[in-house]
Formats: sequence, C-alpha cells, structure tokens
Amino acid sequence: MATDHPHISVVSPVYRGASMVQELVKRISDNVEKLTPDYEIILVNDASPDNSWDEILKQCHLNPKVKGINLSRNFGQYYAITAGLAYTSGDWVLTMDCDLQDRPEEIPNLYAKAQEGHDIVYARRAVRHDTRLKKLSSSLYHYVYYKLSDIHTDKSIANFGIYRRTVIDAYNKMPEKARSFTSLLDYLGFDVATVDVQHDDRLEGESSYNLRKLLKISSDAIIANSNKPLRISIYGGLFIALIAFIMAIYNVLAYLCGWVVVRGYTTTIFTILFMSGLIMCQLGMLGIYIGKIFDQVKDRPIYVVKDKVNF
Repeated sequence: MATDHPHISVVSPVYRGASMVQELVKRISDNVEKLTPDYEIILVNDASPDNSWDEILKQCHLNPKVKGINLSRNFGQYYAITAGLAYTSGDWVLTMDCDLQDRPEEIPNLYAKAQEGHDIVYARRAVRHDTRLKKLSSSLYHYVYYKLSDIHTDKSIANFGIYRRTVIDAYNKMPEKARSFTSLLDYLGFDVATVDVQHDDRLEGESSYNLRKLLKISSDAIIANSNKPLRISIYGGLFIALIAFIMAIYNVLAYLCGWVVVRGYTTTIFTILFMSGLIMCQLGMLGIYIGKIFDQVKDRPIYVVKDKVNF
C-alpha cells in the first residue's frame, strides 16, 4: 500500500503518451525502488487527445503507488507540472517528461548528487537527441531570453531534476499565471547543482511543441521575469526621436541655404508610417504586459482537476 508520506515523489505530465505510460511507470519504479520502497508516481494527464488517461488508470489499478490526475482541459506542460507538484508529499520530488528522453535510469545519480547537500539538482543533457529544428529553436529561445531578461539560462537543462521538499513548498506558493518552471525555481535562490546525463531519443511519436507554442512559452517566460522589453521600447522611441530632431535641423538648414527647391512628401509619408508603426509596436508591447496583469488580477485557477485516482 502507498505510504502517506513517501520519501520520493515523481511527477510526469502526460500528453500524447498513451503508448509510453506503461514503460514509463515500469522504469521509474525499477530505479526508484533502488533508493527507497516509499515513493509515489504522479502522472498528470493534460487533457491528452489520445487514451492517455485510460492507460494512467490501468497503471493506478495495478500499482497503488501510481497516482493519476486528470485535468479538465489542456492547460500546458508547465501548468500540468504545477498541478502534480501541488499533490506531492515526498521529501524529495522529481520531475520528468513522459516521452522517456529523460531516462529514469538517471534518477539514482540525481538523488546521490542531492544527498551531497544540494536543494536542486538539474539533469544536464550532455548530448541532445532532438531534431535540428528543435535544437535551433531552443538555442534561439535561450539567446533571446538572455538578451531580453539579462538572466543566464542553460539550454542543456530542461524539466528533469530533483528538488528538496522546501523548494517545492516555496514553488507552490508562487501565484504567477505565466508559468516558467525552471525560471521560477531559479528565482527562489536555493542551492543548485547539475549532473550530466544521457539524453535518449523519444520513445515514440513526435514532440507536440510547434513554433506557435514555443513562441508563447518564450514570451510568457520573458514577460514573467523581466520588464526589459518595455525599457527597450523606450530607448527605441528616444532614438527615433533623436533621428527626427536631426532631420528637422537638416530640413531647416536646407530651406535657409536654398538646398531644397521643391518640397517632396515622400520622406514625410515614410516618417509618418515609420513612427506610426513604432508607436503601434510600443503600444502592443505595453498591452501585452497589461494583459498579463489582467490575467493575474482575475485570480482564476491556473489549472482545474477533473479526476484524481489513488489519493
């Protein structure tokens, strides 16, 4: 029977993972049992369009240490992780994706590193087994994120890691609607270590992340952690204003010196269009931040649980 207070909790969000759930549970169990008999595996179904929830239910019925959470709709990976973390009770908490690119065989290595006194231990993928497009988009995301937030991130680190109970308790108290898992953990300021791990190919299928989802995650992470884009828009506006001032002086001198015989409106129209576009861009940037404030003050739940099993 599952213990009321497990030593290790493992959280994995599941989306389009029906064919991988059984193997995921088996490999996690095999490796966590090397460390302790007191553990729980929490699988969070993020409203997957396949029969992932049915497969989770099967595993829950076979093993009471496997617990299932079924969200009412698709909220997104970080929100599914947050839902799972809210229901953990282990002294140590692991998070990992369901596609088995994060190898459960690395769990003992992460745990051993954590026992050296670290609060957070991230798995660092020495060699990534992802598509070229995904690697390129990841590198671009981390570059833009650094430029717009001044926060250094490691593109070889994702969601696979182990965390002390105090870290998870602090994370669960953060009410942000725009969730970025590792960014919020970094904000907490706990002691961090890394372990180089092997990164496998996805067990089956393809990643559900497309360009639109990656852009949304990127923008949410940047906006949630920095107001630098607003400062950049101010600097851009001042720079354009300076150029306009210089052009105005030039036009006055050209008129007084007789350099301009026939006035044209091409430059004027171009300037108006350019300035209008810049103003719209700045208003849009400001509107995004106001929109995030609006989402926050509505205080709606960041996820909704439809069903729970084995809790």
